[in-house]
Amino acid sequence: MIRIEHVNLVVKNIDVTRAFLLSAFPQWRVRGGGRNTWSGRERNWCHVGDDDYYITLNDNAEGENRDLSGHAPGLAHIGFSVDDSDAIKDRLIKAGYEVRTYGADHPYRKTVYFIDPEGFEFEFMEYLSDVPTEKNQYGGETSTITRPEPALAE
Repeated sequence: MIRIEHVNLVVKNIDVTRAFLLSAFPQWRVRGGGRNTWSGRERNWCHVGDDDYYITLNDNAEGENRDLSGHAPGLAHIGFSVDDSDAIKDRLIKAGYEVRTYGADHPYRKTVYFIDPEGFEFEFMEYLSDVPTEKNQYGGETSTITRPEPALAE
């Protein structure tokens, strides 16, 4: 069996991405954390997840995250398969995050995307079928993706 166990992200501020992840997945927790040195620089780290899967967050990043609308190499988004994408969407909106993208309507899945304050995009995909040929069907969309207009700061 092969599975992804964790993703390792370098961020400017651990707290904001940790808060985003725990809003999306309240059943997750901070599994551990500490301080280390990476390439001569001190940094804090923490693992946010459950007993099997987690995201490592490391602080002390420099510069800006890649422009997600651009074509530079780098991480485009992290996708999660979830049981209830509407519940996650509602929790994140209630916590003050805005939907970045709604996936195209599809008979066997639905998706919603958010960008956390550090600039990482997260996809939450709910499969509406357990049949591999249906849930992994390419094509079949009955609409296109939509991107709501961002709320204006008051």
